Amino acid sequence: MSDTDSLLVGCCGWAGAQSLYFAQFPVIEIQTTFYQPPTIKVAAKWRLHAPPDFQFCMKAWQLITHTPSSPTYRRLREPVPAANKDLLGAFRNTPQVWLAWERTREIAAVINATVIVFQCPASFLPTPINVENFTRFFQRIGPQPCQLAWEPRGSWPPELIRELCAQHSLIHCVDPFVNQPVYGDVLYWRLHGKGGFSHRYTDENLRELQEALRLRQKGRTAYIMFNNIPMKDDAMRFLRQ
Repeated sequence: MSDTDSLLVGCCGWAGAQSLYFAQFPVIEIQTTFYQPPTIKVAAKWRLHAPPDFQFCMKAWQLITHTPSSPTYRRLREPVPAANKDLLGAFRNTPQVWLAWERTREIAAVINATVIVFQCPASFLPTPINVENFTRFFQRIGPQPCQLAWEPRGSWPPELIRELCAQHSLIHCVDPFVNQPVYGDVLYWRLHGKGGFSHRYTDENLRELQEALRLRQKGRTAYIMFNNIPMKDDAMRFLRQ
């Protein structure tokens, strides 16, 4: 296994009691920030109760990346007004998207996030308008105190992914069983389950993951974040290898 100082294994979500999670893992990727950001008070409690060296990663609010047609919008506390349905998601250059970024940034500052993940839906394709909005968004927010990671899930050419990540200093985030990262000084791998979220990674799967990490890490910090239903068990089994 890689050097423990440069390998951070965790889950996308608490997967049980926070106190137990803090004892078992060095990092978490917060999911609620994608669906509906918590209050500042709640976020501050996470940081307060965590060990000093515990790392928080988080997903950017879906209002930045996903349009209101996404089923994930059902988890918003209040429905999107009809007048805003063409003003949200896809990195659009609108006040609504910028307010969503400000909320994301505020939470990231409170928890001292080390990585913010911008996960895009498969429907976010490399059209000229999407590339234009994406570029404008990251140019406008500029350098941040934490790393920014982008997980494209549509049919994006690797050359374009590399170009955009290099232009905006983004980590190319992937599921290593599906794609290979093409850019970044840090590896950020999100494991969604082979064929679906209910998948439990076999011992052979975990050995494949370990070998892929050995070949690709090359001294870089690596985040291995399990995002399947049995994520806690799979992550702990991977740590024991």
